[in-house]
Amino acid sequence: MKILVIGSGGREHALVWQLAKSGHTLHAAPGNPGIQALAVCHAVAVDAIEGLVRLALELAVDLVVVGPEAPLVAGLADKLRAVNIATFGTGAAGAQLEGSKAFSKQFFARHQIPTAKFFIATSVAEADAAIEALTRPQGGGCVVKADGLAAGKGVVVAADAAEAKAAAREMLDGRFGAAGATLVIEQKITGREVSVLALTDGKRLEVLPPVEDHKTIFDGDRGPNTGGMGTVSPAWTSDAVLARVTREILEPTVRGLVADGIDYRGVLYAGVMVDAQGTPWLLEYNCRFGDPETQPIMARTLGDLGEVLLSAARGELLHGALAWDARVAVCVVIAAAGYPATPRTGDAIGIPTVPADVEVFHAGTKTEGGVLVSAGGRVLGVTALGISVTQARERAYAVVDAIELAGKQARRDIGARR
Repeated sequence: MKILVIGSGGREHALVWQLAKSGHTLHAAPGNPGIQALAVCHAVAVDAIEGLVRLALELAVDLVVVGPEAPLVAGLADKLRAVNIATFGTGAAGAQLEGSKAFSKQFFARHQIPTAKFFIATSVAEADAAIEALTRPQGGGCVVKADGLAAGKGVVVAADAAEAKAAAREMLDGRFGAAGATLVIEQKITGREVSVLALTDGKRLEVLPPVEDHKTIFDGDRGPNTGGMGTVSPAWTSDAVLARVTREILEPTVRGLVADGIDYRGVLYAGVMVDAQGTPWLLEYNCRFGDPETQPIMARTLGDLGEVLLSAARGELLHGALAWDARVAVCVVIAAAGYPATPRTGDAIGIPTVPADVEVFHAGTKTEGGVLVSAGGRVLGVTALGISVTQARERAYAVVDAIELAGKQARRDIGARR
């Protein structure tokens, strides 16, 4: 099969790496230096929607796999399907689940999917009233979210009303541009978070192994949120909790999409908080593979991923065609100096020869004058398999420590929450 993967990050490198195992002919746009070792890369940006459609037609690909959320929100999958190219990735209507938090929360409420109490605000006065309504009865804080896409950084979990109001003002004043013109302000649910991703053809689901992300920049879950500093799969959740997530969140979502007339063929990525009683609450949806959640999932995937994604794209999802390595996978992200605020780029990267069961996925890299250099905030994702979390962590951190990058940042506690 000839497959075109759209994107340039660690998620796309992991997808290409797994697809290559089944012998598919692979292309990527724009790709990165890691992907280039496995696929033919084409210098077409992810926001060049018409250019990507032309590329897919010129290559006569059998399948397009869309990695990032922005082209999905912009309708890339719709345009590809309009010219009869099988595409794994939802259309613009379904991508609203990630592209607009207000849309998604209203969808949850309409289809009785368990989620936190929320308000939608478009002004400081509305935001202040919502914050007071959520914090006054019990004290404490709430969660303030920018409505639109903000690269995983448009969420503030505020400790009290004052912090929430400050965050709301900052977002409404333009910190995230148009993405922050509307806010979702919601009740803070305490518990432990898990990411549950599922493939869907719009009718059926194939639930992938759960993953735990580490979102903040510093050890101990301190500091500002990032796009994710590391992941572990399988996550801490029990089979019973995962069954509830499937039954109470994922399956009602598919039914709701059908009821709303939305043909959703792609990934449903549920960010779920499990409270002290074991009840799962849906925090938000992403409409694509997660990054860095995809890396440990792909490390554990057994089977022909390409055939499964093609079946979903055609509306005929092959159920049970994938299996999972019984070992644990740990992904540790290496970030650039200054990330997440102002990441430094252009620093030379030295990657040693890595042992078996460890992969170094490129996230923000490029080649300049034959030298591999940093080109983004999150630079690499070192992903290791082990018979235990301890062994996987040891293998991953041994490579993290051996990689040369001036000012590199890496959390030292990925997988230590067990």
